[in-house]
Amino acid sequence: MPWDEAGAPALTRDAGAETRPEQPAVPASEGAAVLRYEWRGAWVVIARGAYDMDSITPLADALSVAVRKHPKVILDASGITFADSALLNLLILTHQAGTLRVVAPSAQLRRLCEITGVDALLEIRDSVDTAAVS
Repeated sequence: MPWDEAGAPALTRDAGAETRPEQPAVPASEGAAVLRYEWRGAWVVIARGAYDMDSITPLADALSVAVRKHPKVILDASGITFADSALLNLLILTHQAGTLRVVAPSAQLRRLCEITGVDALLEIRDSVDTAAVS
């Protein structure tokens, strides 16, 4: 996914495709940020930073609203630098509540999912575009 100078998703125009409107970051604890936008009929939530029980609330709120209002939710997890059981639990709950795709999880998050077996439950994709059409 292209990013602009400020680190937000860049607006792109493909022939016949939608634009990706930027959404303001949702304040999270230090080092964590949540961005949201609509893309090809799916709601994309971008998580950046470290997520544990002290910092999970903004992401949990964003995913909860998204899964209630949109038929497909995509979590871009490429910017997650740390994750523990709080994030793992959130991913499982979101998956149970609706259609969730996890995109490009960091090596640490991917390993956490593998050792707990959650990778067999979640639908993990390489890109937002792939997740949107799957």
